[in-house]
Amino acid sequence: MPGTDLEELADWQRAVREQFPIITAHPDVTYLDSAATTQKPQDVLDAVQTYLTTANANAGRGGYPWANRTTALVDRTRRRVKEFLGDPAPDLSGVHFTGGTTEGLRTIARDWLADLLSDGDEILVPFADHRANLDPWLEVRDLLARQGVTVRVRPLPYQESSGDYDHRALPSVIGPRTRFVAVTHVHHVYGGDMNVHRVREAVGPHVPICLDAAQSVGHLPLSMDRLDVDFVAFSGHKALALPGSGAVWARNSPARGPEFRPGGWQGTPNTAGIAALEAALDWLDTTGPDRIARWTRALTARFTEGLRHLAPYEVLGCRASLAADSPVQRRHDIVTFRHRDIPSDDLGFILYSHGFMVRADNLCQAGTDRRDGSVRVSVHVYNTAGEIDELLGVLAGLT
Repeated sequence: MPGTDLEELADWQRAVREQFPIITAHPDVTYLDSAATTQKPQDVLDAVQTYLTTANANAGRGGYPWANRTTALVDRTRRRVKEFLGDPAPDLSGVHFTGGTTEGLRTIARDWLADLLSDGDEILVPFADHRANLDPWLEVRDLLARQGVTVRVRPLPYQESSGDYDHRALPSVIGPRTRFVAVTHVHHVYGGDMNVHRVREAVGPHVPICLDAAQSVGHLPLSMDRLDVDFVAFSGHKALALPGSGAVWARNSPARGPEFRPGGWQGTPNTAGIAALEAALDWLDTTGPDRIARWTRALTARFTEGLRHLAPYEVLGCRASLAADSPVQRRHDIVTFRHRDIPSDDLGFILYSHGFMVRADNLCQAGTDRRDGSVRVSVHVYNTAGEIDELLGVLAGLT
């Protein structure tokens, strides 16, 4: 139960929170925008400082010790990404470092998917998730169209009541020319686990699936063996590492397509970002992804339980998951809502005046504009139950 988790993990969480200098240095504010970017533990900051002051060099482009140590760092972090993702066949898979999820998805689209598709093929993509997981696939369609190749982009079906994929409707949009599916692991607006395993069941064993894991890597335990996807793209800055770092993991299953090889000349990687990513993954493993997920789910349940009793607020996504004791509580770290009378951007400013830093706009959700603004509260392991209770108290005062 969420309440039990908050009690059982309280001492552990207090010690974890102390490892985030920016959090402890600003007790007068509460950071609730971790879905946008996470704060960094001291171990990550130390790793970057150590790298830049002891071994900063270019990877794969020198034979002297600093260059060799940097090359070893890059190779070691590739292996570390595979371990963290629960890679079932690390000898076959590949890891390509990117600037983040958006660049990773675009690289997959441009350098892998475009060559896979032929005239008349179809791809299935999300039209109500983050724009980063829609625009690259539309760009590939348009690129091929200019070459005389017609590819049909079909939208994943959604359940209107919850924002989840409509898995019962999936078979109706999958056909013999379906060549590729793009999905999201945890929705950046609704906070729901999108049940990717059911997408695999619907499309069968041979269609490649690409997973946007921006809101799950660093937040939840992951297993590529269970998820059975072919690509994972994620951002380091959402997983306690530095901005401008991220990775694409590719399964490289011959049954589902050619090996993933990014095109063009590969320039200098973000070595400081890679050092941060290695340290962040080490920190997450040491701290415990299971305990982190238990804590943040409990905070989310505490917030939704309180918010559902405040009449002026509409919580987006599955309303059946709002109660703390709900058997379908599947929100991970994220709660997005609107006030009946106060515009979302105004509500964001009001909350900041009380010391709460939240996201208040259309959240980069595909198919929306500013008129669809909402307020998103997203937590991580450094947030506390007291902060959630204080936020609920402020929101109650605006009813």
